Amino acid sequence: MRNRLLSLLEENARYSVEELALMLGSDTEAVASEMAELHKDGIIRGYTALINWDKVDNTHVTAIIELKVTPQPNAGFEDIAERVMGFEHVESVYLMSGGYDLCVIVKGRSFQEIAMFVAKRLATIAGVVSTATHFILRTYKDNGIEIQDTKLDDRENVSF
Repeated sequence: MRNRLLSLLEENARYSVEELALMLGSDTEAVASEMAELHKDGIIRGYTALINWDKVDNTHVTAIIELKVTPQPNAGFEDIAERVMGFEHVESVYLMSGGYDLCVIVKGRSFQEIAMFVAKRLATIAGVVSTATHFILRTYKDNGIEIQDTKLDDRENVSF
């Protein structure tokens, strides 16, 4: 039941305990107990709403920052990751394989705010070798959910 419950919550965290029990073929007490255990064990870390910020305002900028770092003795990437996680702009931090070490998702009010954050805060951390910033221009799908309501095509029609 545990994995199926987690999948359902990941699909829609707003399901009620009653709805989850029905979908799992279980009773509400068992589901509530399992959810309490998942919280206690730190498996469920929180709940969040997925927002289409394009419909709310234009003062919301998200970027993906690639960090190449030098692993620290006896700590590897952990110390740098913990330091990066502490910044207010930082939404997510991932240890990566491949061309860079840490993937950092940051949010700010403008491109310049994020650029200054990277230049003054991230790039200056001891052990950070290089950064590469990629600004997200439009989100089409996030966490398995389509964000855009309609297909937008800003290109002009061209005929020959």
